[in-house]
Amino acid sequence: MKIKQTPLKDCYIIEPTIFEDERGYFFEKYNENRFEELTGMNGHFVQDNISKSSYGVIRGIHLQKAEHAQAKLVSCLEGRVWDVAVDLRKESPTFGKWFGIELTAENKIQLYVPRGFGHGFSVLSETAVFAYKCDNFYNKESEAGVIYNDPLLNIDWIVPAEDAVLSEKDQVLPLFNQN
Repeated sequence: MKIKQTPLKDCYIIEPTIFEDERGYFFEKYNENRFEELTGMNGHFVQDNISKSSYGVIRGIHLQKAEHAQAKLVSCLEGRVWDVAVDLRKESPTFGKWFGIELTAENKIQLYVPRGFGHGFSVLSETAVFAYKCDNFYNKESEAGVIYNDPLLNIDWIVPAEDAVLSEKDQVLPLFNQN
């Protein structure tokens, strides 16, 4: 696998090396030793989550706080999503910046989102199946987030505003400067 630094500190794009032949393909989706060697980051994951969503769904911007903070390794198993990571670590040189990348079943790219980051995605295809590997267990009391359309962050979700579909919870998340 190849690992590339994004413009955000500690946030990485992971591109697999794919071996294809007439039978199909094979690739190593994740290797903890290789990840830690290339990034210096702890890559031990304890929980896997899968979601399925329809076109226009925006999930996020979510994070877990304090001792329940989570790093995530995310990928799209079916369809296409626009994946967004937001650096919410106040001490970080990239605090308040965001990065977006298209993740698809075809490109097999993954994004490593470190602890202290907000994360979200929008669905660009008819449906999408999205996978999250998390390095800490989910804790409802530690949920936090930022409203998806925060004017200071000015995130381009690719999906037109009139097509956006959000949960009630995501529609009432606080503004960036309220965190």
